[in-house]
Amino acid sequence: MGAMIWSGVRERVEALARADKAREVFGAWDKYGGTGHHFRLADPLSEADVTEAEAQWGVSLPADYRAFLLEVGAGGAGPFYGLTTLSRTDAGWLWSDPGGGTVHERLRLPFPDVEESVRAQVEHERKEPVESDFEDEAAFEVAYRAWLEEYERLSDWFSSGAVCLSHEGCGYFDWLVVSGPQRGQVWLDERPGDGRFSPLGQVGFADWYLGWVEKTEALVRRGR
Repeated sequence: MGAMIWSGVRERVEALARADKAREVFGAWDKYGGTGHHFRLADPLSEADVTEAEAQWGVSLPADYRAFLLEVGAGGAGPFYGLTTLSRTDAGWLWSDPGGGTVHERLRLPFPDVEESVRAQVEHERKEPVESDFEDEAAFEVAYRAWLEEYERLSDWFSSGAVCLSHEGCGYFDWLVVSGPQRGQVWLDERPGDGRFSPLGQVGFADWYLGWVEKTEALVRRGR
């Protein structure tokens, strides 16, 4: 996939802001006090910018996402509360943090495969301490804190080799795998709602983003 799939997409997104029903689009105007993305996109990056960011973090970005950064924008308007933005900071190139938190130092590490990830999540859930198994509350709290610390270590491992793309709300985040066998796939982290970290089928960045554009266009045109 290359730049051709993104031809005219920036203009389509910007046109959505002028639609009568633009404010009905989830995440565009936050009803709970936030600003929303307002269908605004950051400026596209240059080839030199993207190459520098890839070199800094030791990754080769999936072709469709890389082309998006070059042809459409570095972030901003997108599914749910919008895309994280790749920009140059005092610390070099970073993806903005919507709460999910891209672990930049682990981007070059391979993302866990599906079976390995599910097995680790099931095993951790199985080991959750049960208060009735302990002689007193203090012992249970020690065990539970240790279990939570293990969860934090697992969380870092789960998100190795992935960029946090977007916040869906309620602590759910969409991620793009940039390293390892799952490279190019979009995954959804539903663990805050007692779900799992799992792939959205065989969905890549272009399918994910363009699907949002098409659905949003249909929404704002409905009832004309």
